[in-house]
Amino acid sequence: MLLTVFLSIVILAAVTMMMLSAVAFIQDEKMFSSAPKEVRELIRPRETELFYGARTIGWTLLIFSILMIIGALVIAAWDGIRSGFAFWQFFIRFLVLFTVYKVYDMIYFDYFWLLKFRFFQYYYPEAGDVMEGRKYGFNIKSQLLKLLVIFPAVSALAAWICSLL
Repeated sequence: MLLTVFLSIVILAAVTMMMLSAVAFIQDEKMFSSAPKEVRELIRPRETELFYGARTIGWTLLIFSILMIIGALVIAAWDGIRSGFAFWQFFIRFLVLFTVYKVYDMIYFDYFWLLKFRFFQYYYPEAGDVMEGRKYGFNIKSQLLKLLVIFPAVSALAAWICSLL
């Protein structure tokens, strides 16, 4: 269980680094495909970099964060296989990893970063009016669908595959 907690922290750090690199350094509107339609319509393309080399730094951080997430999931599977986990042990491990990520996403990114700290609006002030007055972030239905349906299904699939090995 201690490894699962550690891997959850690694995934949260990687996702935070991914968000920071996409919003602050890369600044490409294609990176915001999961943003609400209202926000995507307002975002203007950024032709110039924030500073020289910002996009290079951003892409480097983004690739590193993706590798961190993949590495954490591989370690979670490998440790379970090595330890002789049964299906339910794998399922719980993956479900914890995905649930912790999604709850963090909903609370930290959607509520604090978007609405309280106005992180996104700092880099994209044109999107500020759409987010003004909201008590919670956007796309709560899709967030809950992922949390309650998609992630448990993915966890079950990953557990089934790992338990076959």
